[in-house]
Amino acid sequence: MAKNAYYRKLRDRIFSHLLNLLIGCLRRISRLAAIRVMRVIGFLIFTFGKKGRELTIAHLTRAFGHEKSAAEIRCLAGQVYRHFATALADTMRLPVILRQGINTLINAQGIHHLEQALAEGHGVLMITGHFGNWELLGAWMAQNGYPLRVVGTTLENPRLDKIVVEMRNQAGYTNIARGTATRDILRSLRQGCAIGMLIDQDTKVQGAFVKFFGHPAHTPTGPVILARKLEIPIIPIFMHLKDDLSYQIECGPPLDLEYTLDEDRDLIVNTQKCSDVYERVIRRFPEQWVWMHKRWKTKPPRQRAEPVKTSCPK
Repeated sequence: MAKNAYYRKLRDRIFSHLLNLLIGCLRRISRLAAIRVMRVIGFLIFTFGKKGRELTIAHLTRAFGHEKSAAEIRCLAGQVYRHFATALADTMRLPVILRQGINTLINAQGIHHLEQALAEGHGVLMITGHFGNWELLGAWMAQNGYPLRVVGTTLENPRLDKIVVEMRNQAGYTNIARGTATRDILRSLRQGCAIGMLIDQDTKVQGAFVKFFGHPAHTPTGPVILARKLEIPIIPIFMHLKDDLSYQIECGPPLDLEYTLDEDRDLIVNTQKCSDVYERVIRRFPEQWVWMHKRWKTKPPRQRAEPVKTSCPK
């Protein structure tokens, strides 16, 4: 065990040094050149990274197999890797983007919904996903004066986690580590901040099973619980990459949450509303979501025999 831990630490150290070297190189070249470099790396990972490629194809097949051919799904899987290579290039070049002016790269629509909610002074819960470029979304908000705190999972590699946290702090927003977050979240909301939460992954947090692309998926319920307890809105906000390599932020109105005397029923209904809102945006830009993630890893206690139809319109 001790030997395995040693090699794991050595591997993490080597990876962190290589990542820092790559980041340094990308920040010294133009954005387009950096994107080209990362797309080559993304192509190589897709071509030779069998496990990630097969997971991506399997999950895309689960979501779109009834409407796309195997060849179309494989092509879409390649586009997923191409997209995140582009997004990573921009993320790693964040200090350069900040110096050059982040608003030259990102446009926003519907942001008045967030501003109206923040004006109430009670704090706002924002839901987004591992979609588009969520790190640049947070940076844009902080650079434009929105009081933002983001709840994020601490990465297993402490060196990599340090890089991510420092990048977020440099962009101007605060990272709240998931697991010890409740007190910091409540304090931030009392201060009138917006709390960003990514609820599109199967993680070890309190959750419920709701439908995602027609299949039960264990989904975090934290935003719904907090919204009810504190009587504050949940605002959906996403950012996608456009064909011209600029980004578009889309901020929607507060979710129409249902509150009755049956809190258990409301928890499921409102968590489904959260799931539906990010499924809709993923359907529009399927290449911009992390399909290599094991979204349906956790199984419900009693799996239904018949297929479950999604409540989210296509």
